Amino acid sequence: MSTKTKTVVGVVIAVFILFIAATYLRSANIPVLEPAGPIGQKEKRLIVEAVLLSLVVVIPVYVMLVGFAWRYREGNKKAKYSPELDGSRPLESIWWGVPIILITILAVIAWRSSHELDPFRSLSSTKPPLDIQVVALDWKWLFIYPQQDVASVNYFRMPVDRPINFQITSDAPMNSFWIPQLGGQIYAMSGMATQLHLEATKTGDYLGESANISGEGFADMHFTAAATSQPDFDAWVRGLKKSPNILGQTAYDRLARPGHDNLVAYYASAQAGLFDQIVNKYEAPVYFAPAEAGL
Repeated sequence: MSTKTKTVVGVVIAVFILFIAATYLRSANIPVLEPAGPIGQKEKRLIVEAVLLSLVVVIPVYVMLVGFAWRYREGNKKAKYSPELDGSRPLESIWWGVPIILITILAVIAWRSSHELDPFRSLSSTKPPLDIQVVALDWKWLFIYPQQDVASVNYFRMPVDRPINFQITSDAPMNSFWIPQLGGQIYAMSGMATQLHLEATKTGDYLGESANISGEGFADMHFTAAATSQPDFDAWVRGLKKSPNILGQTAYDRLARPGHDNLVAYYASAQAGLFDQIVNKYEAPVYFAPAEAGL
């Protein structure tokens, strides 16, 4: 096979691969590219902006790669040898200057978005926020509603167009709380409570999962985040109140045992202060010597 033929075959294969990739991306279900909330929309915009800016460099590089391979192939006797281009200031300015400009633009975008999308930053809304306390367990998710005094496992509901204030911790190895279509992905760590503010602007069921490997049951650590109207949410809470299950200390200890099942469970009531108790139980006790204690 001649060099020219090899080059043509290489170009055809590259075009075919790009076509397959484009077809897959067009038909694939990628949750982060189908946002259903303000945070998810802003994160999608960041992804798109970063990709487009990167393509300013990537596309010319691949075009030149194919072009140089074709022009300076072994069989092309007309190719001109131009050693004086090595160290050319105009050319050096282009392939150093353009990336520097792009990196500067990306740095400004990253700086602004880091503050705008701060997970501790409350969302602006005329509606009062709903508090949901999240506990990562082995290998399941517990959701406690302190305002409604109910709880659920591996499933929770939220009213659409209403800010949700999540408090997140772990009573197991470190995990990562993530609802791709709404945004987020924030770590849940034992002995620590962090925050996340999200909002759903469309009704529907959204996949939630852990994005941090935490053991053999990690692959089953999924949950459903359902966004409904406020009346439907209120009706759901009233339905939970009829559950025979109460999330007291004994029930929680049983729930916290490692397990692979991904069953949904509901509790008509949750022990007061349970979330804070889970966080505080990892604090090391402080011991004072008699002299320090004033004894």
